[in-house]
Amino acid sequence: MEITANTPAVVTGGASGLGEATARALAAKSAKVAIFDLQEEKGMKVAEEIGGIFCEVNVTSDDSVEAGFARAREAHGQERILVNCAGVGNAMKTVSRSKEDGSIRRFPSQAFDWVVQINLVGSFRCISYFAEGLLAADPLPGGESSQPGGGRGCEQRGVIINTASVAAEDGQIGQAAYSASKGGVLAMTLPIARDLMNEGVRVNTILPGIFETPLLRGLPQPAQDALAAAVPFPKRLGRPDEYAQLALAMIENDYWNGEDVRLDGALRMGPR
Repeated sequence: MEITANTPAVVTGGASGLGEATARALAAKSAKVAIFDLQEEKGMKVAEEIGGIFCEVNVTSDDSVEAGFARAREAHGQERILVNCAGVGNAMKTVSRSKEDGSIRRFPSQAFDWVVQINLVGSFRCISYFAEGLLAADPLPGGESSQPGGGRGCEQRGVIINTASVAAEDGQIGQAAYSASKGGVLAMTLPIARDLMNEGVRVNTILPGIFETPLLRGLPQPAQDALAAAVPFPKRLGRPDEYAQLALAMIENDYWNGEDVRLDGALRMGPR
């Protein structure tokens, strides 16, 4: 899919980190970007700098997501690109024993559910609202047809990029909730691509490794250095713009569909 001037796009989690880098990369291609995020101050600043709009959106709420898409469409028209970057994480063993008194602590179900609701269900919620709008839209001019001779409902309409994590495949100690949520994102990629194949909507997922996000930049420098040293090559943290480059490649390559791609410098995570 060619990203032309004023192509409407939505980036969830676009106020910072991987989402911000992707929003900026899309805007550099002249796309009109709507940022969905809860960080109003940061989101407004990024939106102003890239000529887009900010929509305060909570991906765990149908009403909030629906309102966000309505505002984005009012400003830019029917979006053709969705990049899901909104996400959270936590770290806690399923059960653990205190070193002080030997007491046993269980990972609260509410904490597990919170991560799954944002990372997995939130991603699907945004996908479903995005796809609903696309199905009512005309195909893109000059787009691919999914069957000989083409026909309405077969030409390309849009592209979805999801964000999972290498933890979906090799989650570490304490990452049960995070790995489950990201594993779900990975697992739903192909079924959704098949669901939408006759509507001309492609779906791909990126599995980032250890990236320079605001969360990691908050760690002490020795901790950042140790994480970087664990990457086979190049021995450094990933840069958000490298994620954005892959997202744009997936958007622009019309034969890239139903795929999950690791972006990790050949990193394979150990147990801890």
